[in-house]
Order: sequence, then structure tokens, then C-alpha cells
Amino acid sequence: MPKILLYITAKVIWNFLFWNTDYYENRAHVHVGKRSTEHLCKIWLEPVVEVEDKGDLTDAQVKEVLKIVTDYREKLLRQWEQFKQGKPIRIIKIKKTK
Repeated sequence: MPKILLYITAKVIWNFLFWNTDYYENRAHVHVGKRSTEHLCKIWLEPVVEVEDKGDLTDAQVKEVLKIVTDYREKLLRQWEQFKQGKPIRIIKIKKTK
């Protein structure tokens, strides 16, 4: 389960990752949650950014992660391509203190 992005704020650290079984899915997507999240949110990256399953996240949290995904969509899609090609993935770390 490779982590692809850590988005760090003063209040929360969001983990963005792919499941190993995602390799067999054709449509690019990412799973998102906090460290304490049991059921991760699943967000499609294509053809448009949209929520497949909000998991344990609140509506406000979903709105927050959707904005992050939209802002970093191109980087996430590049990570998806690396993943699908079996290439190593470097974790992207973003720190937002405000």
C-alpha cells in the first residue's frame, strides 16, 4: 500500500495512498484518510475529480481533501502512472502551516 502524498497541516496529517489491488483498476484514483481513519475516502482522479466513497470522513473533511486532490491532481496522476508501470514512487510531502 504505497503512500504517495502526505499533506501536513497544523491540525491533521492527510495520507494519500494506493492499495496494491488498485493496480488492476483502470480508472485513476486515490484513497485518503487521517492516521486514525478506519475506512478511507476514495476519490477518482479522472475524467474529473469526484468522490466514489467518503469513507469515515465528515462532509467538511471530504470538502478539504477534494480541494487538495484538485490542487495536486497532476502530481497524483503522475504518481498513478508510476504505480501502474511498477516504478518506484517517492512520497510527496506538503506542509501547510496556515
